[in-house]
Amino acid sequence: MRIARGVLALSLAVYMASFFFGCGGTSAEPDTKRQTKTAILMPEASGETVYGNGISSIDASHAEDGYLQVIYNGSAAKAKAQVTVPDTTVYTYTLTPGQYGTLPLTGGAGHYSISILENAYDNMYALVLSQELDVQEIDTFTPYLYPNLFSWFTQDSTVTELGMEISSESSSDMDYVERVYRYVIQNIQYDTQLAQDPPAGYTPSPDATIASGKGICFDYASLMTALLRSQGIPTKLVVGYSGQQYHAWITVYLEETGWVDKAIYFDGSSWVLMDPTLGANNSRSDVKKYVGDGSHYMAKYQY
Repeated sequence: MRIARGVLALSLAVYMASFFFGCGGTSAEPDTKRQTKTAILMPEASGETVYGNGISSIDASHAEDGYLQVIYNGSAAKAKAQVTVPDTTVYTYTLTPGQYGTLPLTGGAGHYSISILENAYDNMYALVLSQELDVQEIDTFTPYLYPNLFSWFTQDSTVTELGMEISSESSSDMDYVERVYRYVIQNIQYDTQLAQDPPAGYTPSPDATIASGKGICFDYASLMTALLRSQGIPTKLVVGYSGQQYHAWITVYLEETGWVDKAIYFDGSSWVLMDPTLGANNSRSDVKKYVGDGSHYMAKYQY
């Protein structure tokens, strides 16, 4: 996916501290501890259901878990994958030649079309593999628990270790979500220089965002998604529009409430719009011109 000049922003659905711990907004040491997950779900190319040729292959062995493993082994320096979901929306991903890429199947059960393309010249791509795939059933939550190309992490990733550290201080999933939000807005600065001219096919890295302490809003979304998924909290990374600007937000599933959708938090009496990109220690005026004002949310993709 090409990230336009009006780069991706982020909003997170969370409950704020005033709801959990009173109006002071800070939490005391919890009486109970959240059960920290020490092992993550990792995608596999297990070879049970594979479509391909000598140039590329699609491993659909775990389609019911909501993902495909795709690899391009041709000679071109650049390659892409396109996935058309049951509602005909087309998702485009940048592949690293010679490495598997995990593509989420977030369109639910139904008919998918998968295409692998290699760079021919300039910005022109040629089709090297096409496959139709009927998926009878997809688990409700696993597509939003595995890492994928837009939020990649492993057992040894820095973001996975950070998630375990934050979880060890949390009393519940709700508390953990709040602490993740606070970590991000307090530690990640908006990279206005990168936002002015992001590279084509920009793919975020949660570990790189932690290391640099900065990123564009796609990085904010990717980091939060990794922190939540690595601790077993189903999280949708949703991309769409805030007004006229490309925007991204996170929808989180909590057992106490179900899916908490779009960019909202509970302030103790009502649901209120919130954007952690603007909530972070940034200049609101500088960031707003790239991410919009958080109004008129319209979803287009979910990962």
